[in-house]
Amino acid sequence: MSPIIKVENLGKQYRIGAAQASYATLRDSLVGTVRAPFRRWRRRGAENSSETFWAIKDVNFEIAPGEVVGVIGRNGAGKSTLLKMLSRITEPTTGGIDLYGRIASLLEVGTGFHPELTGRENIFLNGAILGMRKTEIAARFDEIVAFSEVDKFIDTPVKHYSSGMYVRLAFAVAAHLEPEILIIDEVLSVGDAAFQKKCMGKMSSVARQGRTVLFVSHNMGAVVQLCSRAIILKQGECILDTDAPTAVSRYLNESERLTSAATFADEPDKDVQILSVSLTSAQGESISVHPHTDAFCLTIDYRVTEWKSGSYVCVDVFNENDVRLLWSSDVRSVDEMVEQRAPGAYRARVTIPGGVLSPGFYYFTSAIFAPGRGTAFDVKDKSVSLEIADAGSLLSNFGIRPHAATMIPLGWETSRLN
Repeated sequence: MSPIIKVENLGKQYRIGAAQASYATLRDSLVGTVRAPFRRWRRRGAENSSETFWAIKDVNFEIAPGEVVGVIGRNGAGKSTLLKMLSRITEPTTGGIDLYGRIASLLEVGTGFHPELTGRENIFLNGAILGMRKTEIAARFDEIVAFSEVDKFIDTPVKHYSSGMYVRLAFAVAAHLEPEILIIDEVLSVGDAAFQKKCMGKMSSVARQGRTVLFVSHNMGAVVQLCSRAIILKQGECILDTDAPTAVSRYLNESERLTSAATFADEPDKDVQILSVSLTSAQGESISVHPHTDAFCLTIDYRVTEWKSGSYVCVDVFNENDVRLLWSSDVRSVDEMVEQRAPGAYRARVTIPGGVLSPGFYYFTSAIFAPGRGTAFDVKDKSVSLEIADAGSLLSNFGIRPHAATMIPLGWETSRLN
């Protein structure tokens, strides 16, 4: 199948500290002529002191029609620069881009909108930019307005819209006017949770219709859910182009170093404070990689100055997509919450049985809460982490990556009916 997007040896170079040309009046031009000799002398020194850097360097990839591809990387990795070049907003310094279809881009709030025009007028303007006829846009108009949920303000100039309203309308236009290629940057994070979920569903629908989607996000769960493939950018270079789950695992591994123990300085002003958190095997050995079949322990050392009745110690377990999988506390019922703890040092230890967590990377948040308080006594967010390795599961025998959060052994019975 011929690609719908082909990128070859793509590069974009910027000069740091270089002055940008601006519009000038006749008076400015006359004064500039007189000052030119002196300015040239100063500019020569400035050019020598300016530096260049490659926002994108030697990037190559192809995308087939109907693929949904995520682009991930840290801030400054070059993701937005890449999308701007694909959208023809920025010219590349080196290499080339071949595109075989209409592109709709949503790169920042209000991209392509004229602030003085109403929402209605901007819908028709964006459709015209995409090369659509007025009748085609009109046929989709009601659907766009309904999806954006800004029908009450559709005849209001968009300069009066909030950022959330901008995004709602801009996404609705981009997704419903049937471009062959849809390019979306992190802009969806501006919307509320319900709208983000709605957008994810629409992007999945767009992909099923055979259109191509490029999606930049720091939400790794969204990348895995939506994309079949992901590209990792690092310092402007493509370091990995593979299936989405593998790319996300690699990215999180490099972004967050695994650590099995963390110690915190004492803060005497806190009524209760966590002093250390550690992960060990059931035998007490420090671990950073552990078989999925074996139990392991999380230990929390904390200091009590003033304990409040009803307080408790708890732990949250997150997977590599930042999804909370497990919560547990050191009290099992309301009756146990009346226990008082005198001032002093304490150690809480919880054992997580084998098979509870599937192979993957996990992060542990420890906290101590008291009822009636607006905030916790103390929280150590994702202070320790662990890789759970496949120790020979049934799925691994078939070369399949575990596709569930747990692989707890359950009781099965088989009987013959006749």
